[in-house]
Amino acid sequence: MISWGISALSHDAALAVFEGKALRFAAHSERYSRRKNEALLHPDLLSEALTFGQPEALFWYERPLRKKMRQVRAGQIRDALALSDLPSRYLRRLDVDWGGTSIEQYSSHHDSHAAAGVYTSGFSNAAVITADSIGEFATFTVSAFDAASGLRRLSTVDYPHSLGLLYSAFTRRCGFRPNEDEYVVMGMASAGEPIWVQDIFDDFVELRDSGFRIKANVHRGIGAWKPDARVEDLAASIQRVTEIALVRIAKWAQVQTRSSNLVLAGGVALNCVANSLIAAECGFDDVWIFPNPGDAGSSVGAVAAVLQTPLEFPGPYLGTDIGGDYPVEGLMTELLREGIVGVANGRAEFGPRALGNRSILADPRPATMKDRVNGVKGREPFRPFAPVIREDRVQENFELPVRSSPYMQFTGKTLRPSELPAVTHFDGSSRVQTVSELQHPGLYALLGEWERATGCPVLLNTSLNGRSQPLVNTRQDAERFEQATGLRVLT
Repeated sequence: MISWGISALSHDAALAVFEGKALRFAAHSERYSRRKNEALLHPDLLSEALTFGQPEALFWYERPLRKKMRQVRAGQIRDALALSDLPSRYLRRLDVDWGGTSIEQYSSHHDSHAAAGVYTSGFSNAAVITADSIGEFATFTVSAFDAASGLRRLSTVDYPHSLGLLYSAFTRRCGFRPNEDEYVVMGMASAGEPIWVQDIFDDFVELRDSGFRIKANVHRGIGAWKPDARVEDLAASIQRVTEIALVRIAKWAQVQTRSSNLVLAGGVALNCVANSLIAAECGFDDVWIFPNPGDAGSSVGAVAAVLQTPLEFPGPYLGTDIGGDYPVEGLMTELLREGIVGVANGRAEFGPRALGNRSILADPRPATMKDRVNGVKGREPFRPFAPVIREDRVQENFELPVRSSPYMQFTGKTLRPSELPAVTHFDGSSRVQTVSELQHPGLYALLGEWERATGCPVLLNTSLNGRSQPLVNTRQDAERFEQATGLRVLT
């Protein structure tokens, strides 16, 4: 049976195609519309999904009527009975024929997040922490997972108490776009000092073992809180507060579940600095984060929450396919000659981070390379770049709290920072991507060739996109990027 999981009408719309329990395709709508955080399903996304067959069932990632009730309470809408934007009506208006299939089941927002995590984890049991800005009402949940009995909720924090909304409010206070630039604030944090941590606790956050309480409604921001503070210090402070809260709750979850496994889900699970502290300090042997833990990934979770069985998950390369062999020889030529090259080959990554198929790759050794890549991408100079390294070489070069980091979800200490300045952040850390031959044979081979030619086992890897643009999706997108930036992009 072909089924579709859908996440849309809020931000970062996405669609996932399943054949039985096998995930065949998943993609972000923004890659087709070329509008960052696209909320609607693009016709070209739907057309590509239909190449796998017409769906016999549709599954939606949240419960729309319950969400409307919260939106009324939050003052975002006036009438919960204004039903013109309900998912079922929205889908009927789309100019794509999928056989008249209607939505078969709606899962709760946090159940979709959690299901995408646990049913791709390979774990038979786990503690599950789901944290985001807001779904329907829940903003933070802790659950116990057992393969025989499924998910069992242990604690819930409801709106307006939201750690994700607080982080977004500080994102706005720092001059960035909430619900989009939180990762910028995380990167900026290393350039500041966490001098406002106690003030944030005094004014905004009361910690509890299984959760927290937010002392003020921060949904519309925090205004000019601490108007004379440096934004770098504000970023460092809200980052530290987030880490303290998450570590405390993760330790509680470990005690409650007695599991050696942890699944992190929801948009807050994109905070790789906090993830690393949790992995290092909270007593879990294994930590799994789905490569796309935010709302787009809940298109997968909407189906997983219904199937409630381990999924056949082939990895993150699930989107549009630019066919052909991975251009190892051409990439090596450009890297040795120019030090930097783009690559758009194979199936696009499903998730916010480029993992070798829609990437800019560069020599991490020159101190000037960070500025050079930032110039191509048009982004802030304080932002870090990730090193990509073969999994069997990582321990000699980085100190990680996990055995591998294939999806750039953890940071670790750079053991040779003077030799790798372009991928070493202010605090001496790096957000590492590890690669095995099974995961990505082409990128694995390229790294081997690069090390044999230069003695360096590391390449810089960042997404093939410009500032506030979605990742390149098609060969035509790659050609436009090459023309706009002058950077050679190999397909």
